[in-house]
Amino acid sequence: MDNKHEILALLRGVADGSVTPEDALLQFKQSPFEDLGYAKVDFHRSVRQGASEVIYGAGKTPEQIAGIAAAMGARGCRNILITRMGEEAARQVSEAVPLDYHKDARFGVAFPGERESLGKIVVATGGTSDLPVAEEAALTAETLGNRVVRLYDVGVAGLHRLLSHLDDLMSARCVVAVAGMEGALASVIGGLVDCPVIAVPTSVGYGASFGGLAALLSMLNSCASGCSVVNIDNGFGAGYLAGMINQMEGLEEHHENPVS
Repeated sequence: MDNKHEILALLRGVADGSVTPEDALLQFKQSPFEDLGYAKVDFHRSVRQGASEVIYGAGKTPEQIAGIAAAMGARGCRNILITRMGEEAARQVSEAVPLDYHKDARFGVAFPGERESLGKIVVATGGTSDLPVAEEAALTAETLGNRVVRLYDVGVAGLHRLLSHLDDLMSARCVVAVAGMEGALASVIGGLVDCPVIAVPTSVGYGASFGGLAALLSMLNSCASGCSVVNIDNGFGAGYLAGMINQMEGLEEHHENPVS
């Protein structure tokens, strides 16, 4: 079984008698992973975590990426995330499996299909140079079924640009703040909103920024409550976490205000 919804449907089938226990057992006995030799593809990731396994493209050949994606697609996985994949690798992968590719973010979605668009996540950047990391975060969150609002180039050097979007910020369930240089954007946003802020330091900056280390330390030392920090340039990690926060908030709202 590839996701929680399929398992629940199977169990309900057993409960109402439309599926025999023996047939259900046979489906559960399917291998939870497939050994491709160069990778062991985890088909039960979505059962445990709510989302299919994500393919990290850097360091893999196009043939390996395509092979993993094809194995997942054959088991019914859709909207398979592929991160850090170069343009030439994406061209070759697209010849083997259906692929939506976003060059700036080096981000692909294999076997793309319909997706939900729940809640509201804001992805904000200090500058345009932070856009590749921000797009990785935004595309990750969108692919996992979240609605994303992009606020790009709203850094603290021109604070009025950020303040003109207070409505978007204050109505978000989570904000991803992406910034290099001194990384001040996360602290400023953290002092304005009542939702979690995920800070993403980027490697953008001059020599003394030490490849994003200065922004990382600034964000770790933020005095704004409710800010967490992911690793340098880790847009994927921020987008994934933001999606989990957003959908947990939506689930809580559903329980508090059930549809009659």
